[in-house]
Amino acid sequence: MTDMSVSVGALRLANPIMPASGTFAEGLAEVIDIERLGAVVIKTITTELRAGNPVPRVAEVRSGMLNSIGIPSKGVPYFLERTLPYYRRFAVPLVVSVSAPTVAGFASIAKAVSVPGVAAIEANISCPNLEEDGRAFAMEPRSAATVTAALREATPLPLWVKLTPNVGDIAAVARAAENAGADALVVANTVLAMAIDIDTRRPRLGSIMGGLSGPVIKPIVVRMTYQCAKAVKIPVIGCGGIASAEDAIEYMLAGAAAVQVGTATFVQPSAMLAILDGMEAWCARKGIHRVADLIGAIRDTDLELAPAQY
Repeated sequence: MTDMSVSVGALRLANPIMPASGTFAEGLAEVIDIERLGAVVIKTITTELRAGNPVPRVAEVRSGMLNSIGIPSKGVPYFLERTLPYYRRFAVPLVVSVSAPTVAGFASIAKAVSVPGVAAIEANISCPNLEEDGRAFAMEPRSAATVTAALREATPLPLWVKLTPNVGDIAAVARAAENAGADALVVANTVLAMAIDIDTRRPRLGSIMGGLSGPVIKPIVVRMTYQCAKAVKIPVIGCGGIASAEDAIEYMLAGAAAVQVGTATFVQPSAMLAILDGMEAWCARKGIHRVADLIGAIRDTDLELAPAQY
């Protein structure tokens, strides 16, 4: 039997499978046994109440999905009074995703949610930074380091920093977050994209552009996971287009210590458990006794990285 446990920093997980933030809600516990997951990552919360972006917020595209939800949030009090008690009845580690438009806002919300029952904080620094003309914190090493340092000072909990793929050198951002105190990196958020209805000639999202997720982005984020895992010593959690056991294994070979599943859950609510079962069966067939042995086990030592022009 394969040992499916993995470590993400100091946090030990029963297996490497967890939901991506924004793709999991309390109702899913009525459909699947969430105790079988390695961790649960809840929908991003903010300090302020947020209604979200104008509709339509979701559009299906070939091999993926566009979304511009806008992080609707009921705020920290609702999380502490309603959401947290719900998840405390489960033994699976709870990871709280947080977002804010300023460095001080990130520090404030991280401090507020650092309470018993929360196993780790995932900082979604892919959101716009009002102090940098709306550019995402994770788009530059300097701003990524600044917000990560403030978060690190604000919470004693394990700190996972979620990066954006909408950047030229993600490895540089990864190193900046690591140096500023991140315990792990989540690679990555959605890819900025757009779609147009050719009959109405209108954008298919109410906010014109949104985040592309699903199988279509997997090769991009596998590459970024590989780059980040080579650049840092802290664990990397892969996220983007995972819909099968083979996808999750590919991410782990690229260097991911664990993976997050998002869009696949919208298609099939039990997708995470199917992926977990598939990984265990694959390991058994291959004679792999510890799934952690797959982390970074890509055979690339005899290969030379292609130059930038390919």
